[in-house]
Amino acid sequence: MTRDTRSSSAGSMNAPLTLKRVETRGDRKAFVDFAWEVYRDDPHWIPPLKSEVHGLLDPKVNPWFEHGRLEAWLALRGDRVVGRVTAQVDDLVQQHMQPGTGQWGMFEATEPEAAAALIAKAEEWLRDQGMTRALGPISISIWDEPGLLIEGFEESPMVMMGHHRPEYRGWIEGAGYAKAKDLHTFSLDIRIDMIPVIERLIKAGEKSDRIVIRDVDKSNFDKEAAIILNILNDAWSDNWGFIPLTDAEIAFGAKKLKPIIVEDLVKIAELDGRPVAFMLTIPDVNEMIADLDGRLFPFGWAKLLWRLRDPKTKRVRVPLMGVVKELQGGRVASQLAFMMIEFTRRVCVDKYGINFGEFGWVLEDNQGMMSIAQLPGAETNHTYRVYEKAL
Repeated sequence: MTRDTRSSSAGSMNAPLTLKRVETRGDRKAFVDFAWEVYRDDPHWIPPLKSEVHGLLDPKVNPWFEHGRLEAWLALRGDRVVGRVTAQVDDLVQQHMQPGTGQWGMFEATEPEAAAALIAKAEEWLRDQGMTRALGPISISIWDEPGLLIEGFEESPMVMMGHHRPEYRGWIEGAGYAKAKDLHTFSLDIRIDMIPVIERLIKAGEKSDRIVIRDVDKSNFDKEAAIILNILNDAWSDNWGFIPLTDAEIAFGAKKLKPIIVEDLVKIAELDGRPVAFMLTIPDVNEMIADLDGRLFPFGWAKLLWRLRDPKTKRVRVPLMGVVKELQGGRVASQLAFMMIEFTRRVCVDKYGINFGEFGWVLEDNQGMMSIAQLPGAETNHTYRVYEKAL
């Protein structure tokens, strides 16, 4: 836990606000640790693993830096950190979204003046890079933690999703930002059976000799991960905000995912012997790390490894799902999706005793995925907003 910066002297509290570019190891530590100050009284915030946050920002670790560049700043009130932000330009965003689109993220602040100054500094840097539009918060890519939580503060986020202070919305909109897109997650009691029309679709698929729904093979995980992420690159290619994962990012993602993969919770669908769809379901790792306070050492690593040996959690999450583009919009795509959902549901309930799941995030205007996500009993439990502003 970081020191109690709120006990700083009155002189520090009344000091002028300054911004400092993150350059040194100490700056980076202060940048990462600041989140513990922001959320220390929030019962729904789950401390991330600090090593993961440092890795996200490290060009030697994160292959995103092969096609992106980033700057980060701290807001200081005297010697007390009161805010942080990054600004980033991604060459793949220029190619696949809109040229001139820059992004900012990893935004946290404890006061509105710091928030305004940090956003303005991020915009200034983006303009200097030739950007004409800002999207945020995106921390640091669409594959990390996109969007600001605007609904669902009363529930702790599941693994790979963010949690924010309610006042951030007003501070960001006060800086001239408007909604670009909303992202939803859905909570579901997975003990509820499918409606009859979907059950019939699933049973027909089970009888088909063209369709195979199989578990992922963790002993050959690099190959399996490449299959999954290549399907993802194809399936999501027309979605708003889509940025393809590079080969290096696929390998990096596979390495990070492997420890939390449970083989019979990850499904690959084959049609006529060819992989055409997948569904990734993972235990809620946030439940496993909530008491580690972000630290793997000296004892957190041993605790996490032990828990991963038998990863039974109260909830599971489906962060990624996809069907190849050539099948989208047709009956087979829906059939494969619902078969994977149903087969996973049975394993969760019957084998692991897990009763609740989360699906998403899902873009608000992705009608195909929205219709799948809105299963019987499903409710929107979190909404995240990506904002935009012309520079």
